[in-house]
Amino acid sequence: MQESDQSVTDDFELAGVPDSFQRLWTPYRMAYIKGGQDQVKDEASCPFCAGPDRTDEEALIVHRGETCFVILNLFPYNPGHLLVCPYRHVPNYTDITLEETAEMAALTQQSMRVLRKVSNPAGFNLGMNQGEAGGAGIAAHLHQHIVPRWNGDGNFFPIIAKTKAIPQTLSEVREAIAEAWASEDPS
Repeated sequence: MQESDQSVTDDFELAGVPDSFQRLWTPYRMAYIKGGQDQVKDEASCPFCAGPDRTDEEALIVHRGETCFVILNLFPYNPGHLLVCPYRHVPNYTDITLEETAEMAALTQQSMRVLRKVSNPAGFNLGMNQGEAGGAGIAAHLHQHIVPRWNGDGNFFPIIAKTKAIPQTLSEVREAIAEAWASEDPS
């Protein structure tokens, strides 16, 4: 074991090995856990506002529209879990314009078509969690979830072990979806 690994290993000396404590090694979540809802105070601290200023690869953006964009969820429920976000920093569905509402709906439909082409899901969960009490991870910036679902994806691992295995890296998923999106995009 390298000396730098000492702080991230358990008694088994293997980073991230599940044990009797039912731990899952997810160090990328620490930034979110430490900040929680308090980490997004305004547009300057909002990841959905910062995303469009970065490259698509850095921000995990798969498509940029006129009033909304589509981005991979950094903490996906399933591979290909997408979010449709307005560019404007608004918290509620009732805050968006008719144009934003129409584009959000169109991008949700397009996301479903692209995900069907890329990964052939058996179904989808679509939804918006409004406000902190409603379960929004980032309540300050409206976003719609598009979660692809497969028969059997609710197997023993997430149900018994409260653990979800994601078999591809986010960059691989983003690349596949962005390529499929470009081939489907009529513009």
